[in-house]
Amino acid sequence: MHSDDANLTNSRSSSRHIESTQRIFFELASDQRLSILFKLNRQQSEAGVYNLSKLAKHLNVTMQEVHRNLNRLMDAGLIEKDSAGIFSLTTFGNTIINQIATFDFLSRNKEYFSTHTFGKETRMKFIQRIGALNNCEFISGLVAVIELWKQHIYREATEYIYGMLPQIPLDLIEAVIPKIKEHGGIKFNYILPQKAMVPKKRTELLKNAGFHEFIKKGIVERRMVDRIQVAIVLNEKQATVMFPTAKGQGETDMNSVFYSEDPLFHEWCLDYFRYNWYNSKSFDESKLLEV
Repeated sequence: MHSDDANLTNSRSSSRHIESTQRIFFELASDQRLSILFKLNRQQSEAGVYNLSKLAKHLNVTMQEVHRNLNRLMDAGLIEKDSAGIFSLTTFGNTIINQIATFDFLSRNKEYFSTHTFGKETRMKFIQRIGALNNCEFISGLVAVIELWKQHIYREATEYIYGMLPQIPLDLIEAVIPKIKEHGGIKFNYILPQKAMVPKKRTELLKNAGFHEFIKKGIVERRMVDRIQVAIVLNEKQATVMFPTAKGQGETDMNSVFYSEDPLFHEWCLDYFRYNWYNSKSFDESKLLEV
């Protein structure tokens, strides 16, 4: 095959792929068709099934209208119908529905991400899973963020507290020490960047608390990375994540945070923390900056 023929074939193939993708987005642009997909997705985890009349009743529309949209979804390969007239998602349709969480999270937080990024160090595999953060609460204000960590993440921890922050406020140091003392079984692992800013009172505070004994016993473990943009604080049930600003040097915006107890949200944050933990360096106290 000549190069011109090969280029023409590749161009036609690319055009077909684009047209196929465009059609899927067109089908998802309909509120009613999207509602049908969500109904069928929920029926997989709930008792009951959907036929034509039941879908029309639940969507409060005519059977004729639902029938037309069901046919469109079947033609697109998103749903199928069995011999009893029961509709269900195809493997393709189920996968597409699971991707919608990504669009939902980004569209609901469009204003936030117009001034924030996912960070230069964030691997694509985490960005591709960003829809896992969809079921969350957005909390704004530095005081509110620190109180959330102290009153929920720290206080309610029973197994571990993991933190990955560009700096450590004195409030957090004071809050975690009694938690470790009172509950010796709680693991406290944290990652700091080189040149992280720490309060001057920190050294004396840790010394008086016998912090180095906790390190010797393995209750407290510390690691260091070159830089932190995406910050994580979590316990075994709750997690928080904050992203860097788009301006300047891309510093972490600690004035707002995404918080959730949702298992998928928690898993994303835990995986992100562990990835950075396993790719970190030994902790070097001399590289911290007291302020």
